[in-house]
Amino acid sequence: MLKPIYSVHPDDLLEQIVQADFKPFRFKQFVKWLYPRAVNDLSGMTDLPVDFKQYLADNYCFELPIISQSLTSKDGSTKFVFELADGELIEAVLMPEGEKNTLCLSSQVGCAWACAFCATGKLGSVRDLTVDEIIAQVIIAKQFIKEAKLTNLVFMGMGEPLDNLKNVIPAIKILQSDYGLQFSPRRMTISTCGDVPKIYELAETGVKIKLAVSLNSAIDVKRDEIMPVNKVYNLAELKKAILHFRRSNPWRITLEYIMIPDFNLGAEDAVALMKFVGDISCKLNLISYNKVEGFAWRSPSLKEALAFQDKLSQLPIAVIIRKSRGTEISAACGQLAAKSKVAQDSVLA
Repeated sequence: MLKPIYSVHPDDLLEQIVQADFKPFRFKQFVKWLYPRAVNDLSGMTDLPVDFKQYLADNYCFELPIISQSLTSKDGSTKFVFELADGELIEAVLMPEGEKNTLCLSSQVGCAWACAFCATGKLGSVRDLTVDEIIAQVIIAKQFIKEAKLTNLVFMGMGEPLDNLKNVIPAIKILQSDYGLQFSPRRMTISTCGDVPKIYELAETGVKIKLAVSLNSAIDVKRDEIMPVNKVYNLAELKKAILHFRRSNPWRITLEYIMIPDFNLGAEDAVALMKFVGDISCKLNLISYNKVEGFAWRSPSLKEALAFQDKLSQLPIAVIIRKSRGTEISAACGQLAAKSKVAQDSVLA
């Protein structure tokens, strides 16, 4: 069986190519096509000799997932539905803003944690994405934007990234490699619902990356209601893990707080939130809940969002109301989940 080319770290690829009696400069020629130029067709790699191309064709698979669907919203965000080799569907969202292009990546098909506000959780856990399936999302996005630069990556798509560290970590290493996609760690973020042991595990890997935590309430009984993970690892345990991770990485933690009217925007919610975040080197993103079919909650008005932000004005950190992107194509935060083989109205976890 051919090895998926996007599953091989460039350092290992160099070793394999040299062992096959090709010069190291052939490797350098090849990876420039493969990663910076995002070319996955050997016929398009015009400066490679025939014998080297034959070696690559005989040993590696260059196939990418099929783009089953792509939708572009009024704000320029594009949601991709990818069909994988086994027929499973995942989604990614490309979000342009000026010269900045951010790709929101999926790490799993489905998700085991079943957060109450997230449609992906309704799918349950299907399977982890492989290293090459993770990298492929980036390659396709680079092909889509052509000459523009893909500047930022966020693991905030379908799935809980920390539940798939065995594949996410190797993918991050390829993404950050000087011979890979050359992403700076400061332009990469990995999100979690709060799997405490996995936060410690991520810290111990030594991989440099920003961490975002989906908080959504700083009151245990309320967080229990919307995030089953809190029944396993409560807020006190989560905070210890966050502080530990902060000591191992140079960047502030991002805390994500989905604003749900009549649930987590009261005075007691603000007081608990200020107590939780007050001694953490972090920034706090307030995100309007996006309506998901079958869920009873509603999105907050601008007045309600601003009022809650004002309640947090004493915090010595940045408290930002984050603009939702791609709402009319069901690509905003909390809205990505493949409903069927045609992925109608998918939702991002």
